[in-house]
Amino acid sequence: MNNSGNTVYIIDSKRTPIGKRNGSLKDVHPVDLLGNLTRDTLAINKIDPHWIDDVITGCVDQVGNQGADIARNSWLSAGLPESTPGVTIDRQCGSSLQAIEFAKNGIISGDYNIAIASGVESMTRIPILSTIKDANPVTESLNLRYKMNNEWFSQAYGAELIAEKYGILREDMDFLGYTSHMRASQSRNVFQHEILPVKNNGNTILEKDEGIRDSPDLKKMNQLPPAFPNLKLVTAGNSSQISDGASIAILASEDAVEEYNLKPVAKIVSTAAVGVNPVTMLTGPIPVTKKVLDRAGMKIEDIDVFEVNEAFASVVLAWEKELNVPHEKVNVKGGAVALGHPLGATGTRIVSTMVNILNTRKLHYGLIAICEGGGMANGAIIERVE
Repeated sequence: MNNSGNTVYIIDSKRTPIGKRNGSLKDVHPVDLLGNLTRDTLAINKIDPHWIDDVITGCVDQVGNQGADIARNSWLSAGLPESTPGVTIDRQCGSSLQAIEFAKNGIISGDYNIAIASGVESMTRIPILSTIKDANPVTESLNLRYKMNNEWFSQAYGAELIAEKYGILREDMDFLGYTSHMRASQSRNVFQHEILPVKNNGNTILEKDEGIRDSPDLKKMNQLPPAFPNLKLVTAGNSSQISDGASIAILASEDAVEEYNLKPVAKIVSTAAVGVNPVTMLTGPIPVTKKVLDRAGMKIEDIDVFEVNEAFASVVLAWEKELNVPHEKVNVKGGAVALGHPLGATGTRIVSTMVNILNTRKLHYGLIAICEGGGMANGAIIERVE
C-alpha cells in the first residue's frame, strides 16, 4: 500500500507527565517509560501494533540505560511485535521533532503507512552530556574555527549572548519564567488530555507534571543567583528544568486512515531543520520559523498559536522580537521553564501540547520551533483536523 496523497496525519500524540530530576520517575527505567507509553497509546487508539512500519525515537544521551537503540528496546520491552524495527536519533533538543520529520517523509515517499515518532530522556539517570564525559569531541579544527578553548559549546553562554544582542533584561527573562509557571498551573486540567499516567504493577507513580509551581514568587525569582559561572542573566528561574519524561506521536498516510478507519486529530503541514552559528546557537528558531512558513506558502499572520521551546527565556523573547509576535500567542500553556525539558522527549511533547491546544481552543494552525545544541533548530506547522 503506497500513500496516494501527500497528506500526513497525526492520529494521536500523548506524553507522560514530566518528572523533576530525582523526582517520582527516578526509579522508572527510560526503556519502560517510553515502551509502556507506546503500548498504551496504541491500545487507546485501537491500533494493531503489527500495522506500525517503523519506530523513530529521539534521545540525546544514548548511553547506559538509554544506549543500544532505545527505540527498539522500548518496543520489545513493552511486549510489542518483533517484526517492527526501531531507530534512535540525536538532533539534540529537537530530536523527537526530527523524528516527526523523518516519519512524515517516510510516509510521503510511500515507505511507511503508519509510523511512530517518539522521544525519551531520563536526565536523573543519564545526566546531560553523559556521552562526552570521558571523551572530549572538540577537535583542533573546531578549536581553531570557534575559539572553544577545548570546551564544548555552552548553551547558557549562547543564551546570554542572545539577551545582549536583543537588549533583553534580566527582569524580562524572569517575568517570562514567572508567566510560564502561571500559565502551566492554570492549564493542569487541559494537560490531562495529552497525559497518560505512569504506572507500575497497576499503581500510579505520577499523573501530573511535577515541575510546575502553582504559586510562583516573582520577587524571589528576581533574587536568584546566576546558574552558571561567569554569566549574569541566566538563572534556574528563567531556564528550562532538568527532567524525566517520554512522548509519542502516531503518524499515518491518507490510505492508512481510510483502510483502518483511523480518526486523525491533526495533519502536518510542513517541517524543516536549519543550522546556525554554534556559539550563539540558540537563534535557530528564528530562521526555522521562516523556513517552515516558506515551505507551507504561509505567513506569520496565518498562524493562530506558537510553541517556541523555553530552553532559556532569552530564546523565546528574542524570537518574539525578531518576528514581532505577541507573547499572548506564544507558549499559551507555559513551556519548559515550568514543565521541564526532558531533552529527547521535548519535540513530541510539544506536538502533543500543540494538538491539545488546537483542539480545545478550536484553532486552525500552530507553529513549533525548537533550538538545539550545536547550533541547529527544528520546526513544524500543524493543522487541526475539523
